[in-house]
Amino acid sequence: MRFSFLLALPLLAATPAQAWGPVGHRITGAIADQNLSGAARAQVRLLLGVEDLAEAATWPDDMKSDPADFWRKTASPWHYVTVKEGDRYGPADAPKEGDAITALKRFTATLRDGKAPLEDRRLALRFIVHILGDLHQPLHAGGGNDRGGNDVKVTFFGQATNLHSVWDSGLIEQRALSYSEYANWLSRSITPAQFIDWSASGPATWVRESIALRKTIYPAEADLSWDYAYQHRAELDDRLRRGGVRIAAYLNAIFDSTAPTGDMP
Repeated sequence: MRFSFLLALPLLAATPAQAWGPVGHRITGAIADQNLSGAARAQVRLLLGVEDLAEAATWPDDMKSDPADFWRKTASPWHYVTVKEGDRYGPADAPKEGDAITALKRFTATLRDGKAPLEDRRLALRFIVHILGDLHQPLHAGGGNDRGGNDVKVTFFGQATNLHSVWDSGLIEQRALSYSEYANWLSRSITPAQFIDWSASGPATWVRESIALRKTIYPAEADLSWDYAYQHRAELDDRLRRGGVRIAAYLNAIFDSTAPTGDMP
């Protein structure tokens, strides 16, 4: 398994950064899918049909290959936030082109609007699942000085890449698990107390957590392998667990007609 992982790393290094890679997003989507309320599950089924949240979670990244300006330009900033000063996201941090927080507000309003066109609500649902995952990747709450770790060149198990890609995909794929295996392992370790605690927070808290973690993950050396992966395994798993629980809680609140935004800036 180790040999096949190392063979796959050149492909990882050549892949554009996209928050959690496909496996990470599917993990958060799968955990969310397991924790939907009955009302939310029915609404998701009405909007997506047989497509589950694990599949929906990667859709906004999949669509980046579409040549339309919407995907190449308009939607591009909606996958991250930038907080240049301090540790808390505020209204002044939102650029004129928007970011993950402003997009989340807009898509939440659309999803809650029963009169909105079906395609608009379907788009909103897919983006909400994706954005909530993005906000739990620590390098998607960047400080505005290194493009969320994309400019930090490292090697991961001997292959040239950057720190952002290591957190997007490298650390996850190094575990050599399918997304469903990984999601099930993580789900079994979530306690009722954690579920209640994590569900009660909102986007400002998620960003603040990511900023705090981001400050601890920049390596002292550029050559990363087993030591770095082991050092950050628990933190990685924690962000994936929290992301999945919060996607479910957010959708449950939307479809139960209660305010889901919590501490939204």
